[in-house]
Amino acid sequence: MQQQSRQPELVEGSLPVFVFPTELVFYADEQTSHKQVLTLYNPYEFALKFKVLCTAPNKYTVVDATGAVKPQCCVDIVIRHKDVRACHYGVYDKFRLQVSEQSQRKALGRKEVMATLRPSAAQDLPSPRPQEEERRMKEQLADSVFFEQTAFQTESRSASGGPSLLTVLLGLVCMTALMLPTLGDQESTVPVYLHLSVNKKLVAAYVLGEGEQANP
Repeated sequence: MQQQSRQPELVEGSLPVFVFPTELVFYADEQTSHKQVLTLYNPYEFALKFKVLCTAPNKYTVVDATGAVKPQCCVDIVIRHKDVRACHYGVYDKFRLQVSEQSQRKALGRKEVMATLRPSAAQDLPSPRPQEEERRMKEQLADSVFFEQTAFQTESRSASGGPSLLTVLLGLVCMTALMLPTLGDQESTVPVYLHLSVNKKLVAAYVLGEGEQANP
């Protein structure tokens, strides 16, 4: 009798989740930035269910906050900032993406994405966060209702001198790769040889995420 192969049972919370970008920045004076897209990648051989949670759900509208991703595919999640006021400038919120198998309820993995509102893109310099801003951000997120505080206690390292040039260049390459069209996208005007597969974008997202963890 032919035996059916079974995949090993996954431990709750152990499945890596791949999301790009890892931070959302909205600008009050830039209407187009009030709508942003999170891309969730599924490199696995089985379908995933996902759910989007937020520490400040009244400030955002999430289109398709729950759904499914087919094996080796990706899905775009649209997030709109609907409460653009000066009192929210510099406040850090957090989104959590939880994934699970379609036949199970337990969350196999999760990924957090920070979000903040700033007055203007012109005032937003591409420099590392100063230590005071980093401390304030972590204090705000420590008050989150549904996130574990231990997730931030491990990040209480002192600020370093900033990322190296190699790290910055690698990050730019990965970001460029993630912005290129996905293989099979018929509507793009970008040449076909620049279209990347989901797996290649997955590698770029993983490298970019690891680099951000190494250089908080």
